[in-house]
Amino acid sequence: MLPLFGSLLLTVFSACAQTTLTIATVNNGDMIVMQRLAKQFEQQHPEIRLDWVILEEKILREKTTTDAAAHGGQFDIVTIGPLEAPIWGRRGWLLPLEDKLSSSYDLNDLLRPMRDGASDSGHLYALPFYGESSMTYYRKDLFRRAGLTMPLQPTYDDISRFAQKLNDPAHDLSGICLRGKPGWGENMGYISTVANTFGGRWFDESWRPQFDSPEWHAAVSYYVDLLQKYGPPGSSSNGFNESLTLFENGRCAMWIDATVAAGSLSNAKQSKVASTVGYASAPIATTPRGSQWLWFWALGIPSSSKHPEAALKFIEWATSKEYIQLVAQTNGWETVPPGTRESTYKQLQYLDAAPFAGLTYRSIMAADPLHPTEKPVPYTGVQCIVIPSFPTIGNQVGQLIAAALVGNMSVDEALHKAQLATERVERRAGLLHQ
Repeated sequence: MLPLFGSLLLTVFSACAQTTLTIATVNNGDMIVMQRLAKQFEQQHPEIRLDWVILEEKILREKTTTDAAAHGGQFDIVTIGPLEAPIWGRRGWLLPLEDKLSSSYDLNDLLRPMRDGASDSGHLYALPFYGESSMTYYRKDLFRRAGLTMPLQPTYDDISRFAQKLNDPAHDLSGICLRGKPGWGENMGYISTVANTFGGRWFDESWRPQFDSPEWHAAVSYYVDLLQKYGPPGSSSNGFNESLTLFENGRCAMWIDATVAAGSLSNAKQSKVASTVGYASAPIATTPRGSQWLWFWALGIPSSSKHPEAALKFIEWATSKEYIQLVAQTNGWETVPPGTRESTYKQLQYLDAAPFAGLTYRSIMAADPLHPTEKPVPYTGVQCIVIPSFPTIGNQVGQLIAAALVGNMSVDEALHKAQLATERVERRAGLLHQ
């Protein structure tokens, strides 16, 4: 009885000695894979248990921002992007990482745009898990049947023409699918690039909002008209995940969105169109500047984390070369987290399995957050502006454009209200003066 009792005590003691890491992350496919594969991390580190909080993107941002600002300590690891990382780091909400990483972690292998986006004043505040730009997805079989050819660099005139030709609502096929769900990281992530390439900008050099400009009117009018004519029913409810599902199930002839979706779309286990999907650059209008966005999801450690050393072990594991190899072995090379490491794009197995890899890499490296528009601007960021007030502004503008999309107001009215609302926010933030 004594050995059994001793074993029981040891088991109880081990359970009590475990460190529990609470990880807040977004409900995107790559993060779901991370959660599933993280059981191997727990096997390698029996002293650490992982507790997952997986949320829709908008809710994730609200909860993590509130907790980080209050130093609440609810989360040990947070999933953030290039808007949050430098601002939160500057405010002391995140731990700097550059001097804490193990010698085996190849920091210099990270793509420069991703490392720069996660840094501020020489300090690295998060490790990129996957990175993305944007591209055009299209159905090669539908194009071939209709006698159409998608150029490698389409224009928005091309997109309108193709959408009109391929739209077939009688057979549950939309000519185009785009983000319509309101939010700075949803519809505005895409609409910002449309405004950029139509020659627009969020603010002029004096921080005056530019929604009343001809360029914004042209861009938003184009977007609303395109979706109203050739988009799926209920477009104002579709974000990234909803649009991905529509395209995977063969209900969109084209989709302009994140390059990270390419892995899912080419995976025959989950995509009905895997054998027929084609890839092209994000469209351009009057200028190529800002036509494709730059984004990443990265893992950071709040300064209020109760277990920073254990958290560092996990984020190193989840963003390492070895994790990419693990995903490749488990799910196939085409599904690995893209856009973070140079070594990924030197893997011949990846290049062979992922016909989109070269385009993804070129798109990421070409996106320029320092010069996102044709006219000069006082901000950095392509589809999101790296200022603390941007989430408020982006969400307000996103709601107004969504209202124009469903016909509750005109484009002119939506942009006029966006102009006034943004001016109010900027005055309170001290960026805009009378």
